[in-house]
Amino acid sequence: MKTLTLDVEYDCEFDLFGLVSSTREHTLAWLLNRSLKLRLVKQQDLIYDLFNKGRLVISNYLYATEHYTLRLLRNRSVDPSPLKKPFLAPDIKEYDYLLQVSNGTGALASEQLLAQLTALPEVQLVSQFDPNDLKFKENLLF
Repeated sequence: MKTLTLDVEYDCEFDLFGLVSSTREHTLAWLLNRSLKLRLVKQQDLIYDLFNKGRLVISNYLYATEHYTLRLLRNRSVDPSPLKKPFLAPDIKEYDYLLQVSNGTGALASEQLLAQLTALPEVQLVSQFDPNDLKFKENLLF
């Protein structure tokens, strides 16, 4: 019998930043709100059930306008998980948080945002990634 494989290519049209910070997620959201003049609001946690392997519960903050969307995601599962790599983006597991920006312009354009995030004393490291290069990029599609 002939086996067919479905290969799906996703095109991620957003900017992705990895943040290293020992700050708690609600404190980091508050700091981003204050420094970037946003209103990140805690949303229901994202739950990924991974067929008999376990599940990921990812903390999720959202700020959306009609022009752009900004999402702060914790990279590590909030709940204990039996998974070897309980990360939303295992490719970049060194980063504690992910910041996803769709249609960012002005203060949320990638260069300006990178500079503002780097200036925060609570953030030890910030890097920008091309989400299309990540192996688990489909985890970042909502």
